[in-house]
Amino acid sequence: MNICERLAAIEDIKQLKARYWRGVDNGDAALVRSVLAEDCELDYMGCCTDPVTGFDHMPSMNMVLKGRENWPDSPNPIGPKIVTVHQGNDPDITVESATQASGIWCFTDRFFLPPGGPFERLTGWGRYHETYENQGDGWRLKTTRIERLRVEVA
Repeated sequence: MNICERLAAIEDIKQLKARYWRGVDNGDAALVRSVLAEDCELDYMGCCTDPVTGFDHMPSMNMVLKGRENWPDSPNPIGPKIVTVHQGNDPDITVESATQASGIWCFTDRFFLPPGGPFERLTGWGRYHETYENQGDGWRLKTTRIERLRVEVA
């Protein structure tokens, strides 16, 4: 790949990730599925566990989704009236070839839950570790795993 092709791939992957987060936050399953590889593996195990305390604030989030078709249709698969807001930055994307790439994204996410539960807001910081593939129809998210740095609830 020449430098222009590599930079174009990096920009395509940035757009893919923006669409993923927008789809998650808007409850748009079709948008999320559009950026996933058909045989993706999305590892959310421990994604709401604070590594400082070891406490898992949302154990219902501990799942590994395999396959694009398994992305849930429900905008809130983990519970009613949950609003999420994701902000990602500092993408560190490596394009290995015209068909394979990997990336690490810093992110902050916020979950706003309805009153009456053990907490109303969760704020987390961490990194997404991902791989991407291009099978000729554009870049798609192949794998993801969340590394948590900190989780706070209020």
